[in-house]
Amino acid sequence: MTTEDSALVAAATAGDQRAFSELTERYRTELRVHCYRLVGSFDEAEDLVQETFLRAWRKRGTYAGRSTFRAWLYRIATNAGLDVLDRRPRDPLAGSLRDGAPPPAAVAGLQPFPDRLLDQVESPEAGPDARVVAKETIELAFLAAIQQLPPRQRAVLILRDVLGWRAAEVADLLDTSTASVNSALQRARQTLQGGLPRARSEWTAGTPSEQDRAVLDRYLAAIERNDDAALGELLSDDVRCSQQPWAGGNMTPDPIWYRGRATVVRAWQPLFHGEAPISCRAVATAANRQPAFGMYVRTPDMPAFAPFGLTVLGIGDGVVTEISVFHPDVFAAFGLPESL
Repeated sequence: MTTEDSALVAAATAGDQRAFSELTERYRTELRVHCYRLVGSFDEAEDLVQETFLRAWRKRGTYAGRSTFRAWLYRIATNAGLDVLDRRPRDPLAGSLRDGAPPPAAVAGLQPFPDRLLDQVESPEAGPDARVVAKETIELAFLAAIQQLPPRQRAVLILRDVLGWRAAEVADLLDTSTASVNSALQRARQTLQGGLPRARSEWTAGTPSEQDRAVLDRYLAAIERNDDAALGELLSDDVRCSQQPWAGGNMTPDPIWYRGRATVVRAWQPLFHGEAPISCRAVATAANRQPAFGMYVRTPDMPAFAPFGLTVLGIGDGVVTEISVFHPDVFAAFGLPESL
């Protein structure tokens, strides 16, 4: 920590609100990603960052300088997230990792994270500490899988295997022993085995490739033509599709998911070729370092295209392997219009 930073920390912990705000804002974007990983919800992550800063301000006098101010904020944020998870009802999908990772959109409360906000974390202006965050796992498959872990195992896995903290540091953060941390990490890894790549380097998701974007462009064109045959050509044999539960229109109040090209194409046919003709429009975006788009639909009696859902695609070897459809209430976070 530089002399200037030390002076800023001293001023902030002494009660200088301006210094405190300047210091905490440096870490807002990476803390939001950390909270998001812990709870799986973009909306809750936003609230948790605010809660972290409120707790930090109230407890500023307890900062003793034994760790960096950044690590101290992570401690507060992690415990705030664990408080949320302790109050949350058990996900009915919990334990389903025995049969592989659950489909992302079927996991209760899971929301996509806009790439435009991840870009802020990765910017050179964010500083060297934030560049560690740029290498964190962010793909939806990883998020869906770790949401099935017990809260403290989840926190240990994120801190150790994603952020790269030492076991002793995690033990200090969670007020437990190093042995307990190592045990929790071992159990978490065993639970995830088979559902995720084993090598940490394989977990890291990069930005969508040119090939991925080309697949996305063809996918969007097929949707706007209501061309289920063209869509089918873009799907892998064992493609998985999941839809987040919500009521309204053709949506269902329960999570649904299905596997296989033929099954997925049949599921779309009522939308594309039902009694009431439906026109579709799509606006490309990116979520969790994966291609995504906002889908809008309109029937002849509608004045404009209305939001239908935010779809995130998993693409491998030039075909779509995973389709995750989320509630349209996330459109605002992605800067997508309310209608077209």
